[in-house]
Amino acid sequence: MVIAESETMKSQSHVAVLASPGMGHIIPLFELAKRLVVHHGIHVSFLNITTEASAAQNQLLHSPTLPPNLKVIDLPLADISALVTEDTLVVARLCINVQESLKPLKSILIDLGKPQALIVDLFSTQAFDICNELSIPTYTFFTASTAFLAFSLYLPTLDCEVECEFVDLPEPVQIPGCTPIRTEDLLDQVRNRKIDEYNWVLYHFSRLTMVTGIFLNSWEDFEPASLRAIREHPLYKQINTPPVHPVGPLIKEDEPLTESGAECVAWLDKQPMDSVLFVTLGSGGTLTTAQLTELAWGLELSQQRFILVARKPTDGNTSGTFFNVGGDVNDPKAYLPEGFLERTKGVGLVVQSWAPQVAVLRHQSTGAFLSHCGWNSTLESITHGVPMIAWPLYAEQRMNATMLMEEVGVAVKPMVGKVKDVVERVEIERVVRMIMEGEEGKAMRCKARELKHSAVKGLNFGGSSKESLSRVVKEWKCDKI
Repeated sequence: MVIAESETMKSQSHVAVLASPGMGHIIPLFELAKRLVVHHGIHVSFLNITTEASAAQNQLLHSPTLPPNLKVIDLPLADISALVTEDTLVVARLCINVQESLKPLKSILIDLGKPQALIVDLFSTQAFDICNELSIPTYTFFTASTAFLAFSLYLPTLDCEVECEFVDLPEPVQIPGCTPIRTEDLLDQVRNRKIDEYNWVLYHFSRLTMVTGIFLNSWEDFEPASLRAIREHPLYKQINTPPVHPVGPLIKEDEPLTESGAECVAWLDKQPMDSVLFVTLGSGGTLTTAQLTELAWGLELSQQRFILVARKPTDGNTSGTFFNVGGDVNDPKAYLPEGFLERTKGVGLVVQSWAPQVAVLRHQSTGAFLSHCGWNSTLESITHGVPMIAWPLYAEQRMNATMLMEEVGVAVKPMVGKVKDVVERVEIERVVRMIMEGEEGKAMRCKARELKHSAVKGLNFGGSSKESLSRVVKEWKCDKI
């Protein structure tokens, strides 16, 4: 692959950005790339891993409306067929994909004229070795919470100090300077230290200290305790934690409306202010058949207005659409309770597979968000002042849900019923009514709107996030001279 270096690239500071597969990684890194181009005058080459790319990924990265100095460069397809099977878990599959896709990275970076920096996400740290060879500084854009970054930095120490499984510890995991993590909230990949996924996570987490700096998709006023711990606690100084730069919340600012997306917005236009519950579980999340049935009944019993993004249930995998988001076609009548669509017509709107999340969350009729608590969705909800019903599915979402409920005060988490891992319809009815009509819901809405103003302030001229990114950009521009 030969990539010609343009005259514009020669005269401007030039940075490359690399995201691992999955919309939860690609969206924030792409938003960072756009911000560097539009607000800071940086030329950005966005390196796109095409192997197993979803329809949503292709649509986002190959939009005809990209800024002129943002170039998307497709990496060659990698053959991973001999390395993965249908049983390979999501994180292991993702890491193998990245490993194989980065084999031509050295020649690509040379063809690009050796950018001044490479920014990667948490699961692309194999790039560090190549950049070291080429003397290219590396940065991580950490796409989860500051609290999770603290845990990630501490995990290699925890791995050395604890012999048993972390889930078998009698007390919550004590993260230096941070709120302890209950063992039941630990992410799936560290719940069993004997599996490949744990080894991959430990590998990437242990390399976080190799970078020049860590960008955070958060802001100074949102998670002050975790941020202070990373900057000041002796443990993080001992492991040589790089400087952290909160530059968020960077979320998808807009998206083109499809026909079904326009239908969602038009339906919302007819509803009263703060009256609609938006129900969607992220780009990769799916429910079991039993749980989806209970959710539908709970929504119906609540008698509240709702938009439900319906996705075909998968009984064995809560991240069932991680690699094919935007590409599945399904008929909700085939798996929602019989008569549900007819009985809720007018009160609820059911859309297939996908809805324009940003457009729905910013709409004045949206009063709450039933969310999986992925970090992108969390930031989108807070940035638009919308409280949440926390419904975590996988990754670090249980940690996020607990923090949003107990520390931030913008979420309620339904209780799992007597049947294992199923939230029953009566409980769903209760929390939906509470967040849409109750005093607790009103208090959460007020708190969410306070944080909305804090987030906007951080990104505006003179704000902490704006200035944090500007300082790093200034270093790049000085190096260019």
